[in-house]
Amino acid sequence: MITRYAHSPEDIDHYNTDQLRREFLMEKIFNPGDVLLTYTYNDRMIFGGVTPVSQPLEIKLDQQLGVDYFLQRREMGFINIGGKGSVTIDGNKEAIEPHDGYYIGMGVNHVIFESADEANPAKFYVVSTPAHKTYPNKKLAFKDAIAMPMGDQEHMNKRTIYKYIDASSMDTCQLQMGYTVLEPGNSWNTMPAHTHARRMETYLYIEFGSEDTRVSHFLGTPNNTKHIWLEPEQAVVNPSYSIHCGVGTTNYSFIWAMCGENQTYDDMDAIDMHELR
Repeated sequence: MITRYAHSPEDIDHYNTDQLRREFLMEKIFNPGDVLLTYTYNDRMIFGGVTPVSQPLEIKLDQQLGVDYFLQRREMGFINIGGKGSVTIDGNKEAIEPHDGYYIGMGVNHVIFESADEANPAKFYVVSTPAHKTYPNKKLAFKDAIAMPMGDQEHMNKRTIYKYIDASSMDTCQLQMGYTVLEPGNSWNTMPAHTHARRMETYLYIEFGSEDTRVSHFLGTPNNTKHIWLEPEQAVVNPSYSIHCGVGTTNYSFIWAMCGENQTYDDMDAIDMHELR
C-alpha cells in the first residue's frame, strides 16, 4: 500500500504535470496475483485492485492502520470488472459475476478473493473507508443496481449511473459506490461540473471504447482547473474542493466512490459553465 497526502488548492496551483500525476493518479490498479492499494489522507479512503489468479488473495493490513485486522474499524465495498470469481467473508463463500459488487461491514475478520478461471481472472476494485458502526454485509448484483439514465446525445453525455452502495437503499456508515457507463457516441461525464465540499471522491476509468481511447480527467477548483490524461484502469483522487469530470476520445465507463460527512447523493454544488477556468 502506498500513501498519498492531502493538499490545499494553493499547493496544486504550482504543480507541473509530473507532480500532479504523482499526487493524484494511481497508475497501476490491477496486477495479476497481487493486491495494489493506495491510502489517501483525503477522508482516509483506501482504494485499489485485488487480482487473484491461481491462488486466493486477502487484504492484510493491521500495523499500517494501528488495528488488529483490516476491517476492525472500517467498512469496504468492491465491484468486479474482470471475469467470474468468488469472495469468502468469514467463511461464507459466494460467487461473483462480472460487474457484481458487495458491501462488507465493519468487524469482518477475513475477506478472501478468488478467480474462477486463471485465463480470465476476476478484477476486484475495492474501496474502504473508516466506519463507526457495523452494518450487514450485502451482495450487490449488477442486475439489482439502481439505474439512473442521465444526459443526452446533444451534449454528448448520455449515460447510465448504476448505484450500488447508496444510503437511500441500504445502510452504510459513509461509503458510497457506483458504476457509470457512457453510451457510444458520448464522451463527457459529470458535466456541468460540480463540487461537494462535504465528501471526496475517486474515479476509476475502465472499459474504453477502443484501444486508442484516452480520457482527460479534470480536477482542481472551478476557477483554476487541472487535467490528467489516463490510460484504461487508472484512478484519480478528487479532494472535496475539487471538480471531477472528464472527456474521452470515445465512450468509456468509470467506477466512482465517495465518502465524507454527507451521504445524500445529490448533495452537490453546481458550477456555472461560465465560471470554469
